[in-house]
Amino acid sequence: MSQITKEMTIGEILSTNPDVAPILMEAGMHCLGCPSAQAESLEEAAMVHGMDIDELMAKIEAM
Repeated sequence: MSQITKEMTIGEILSTNPDVAPILMEAGMHCLGCPSAQAESLEEAAMVHGMDIDELMAKIEAM
């Protein structure tokens, strides 16, 4: 699996590894296809949704 970073946009992450989508959905990011979601970084999305980016990254890395 390609390395996913918190600086990558949601669009880049889903293009790199679509299997991450269920983790993001479970975390509360339900509009993964929205234009704003495609352009914001994972860290920005986590902040907007009130999530701890380190916890989210740990879940992604554990896949």
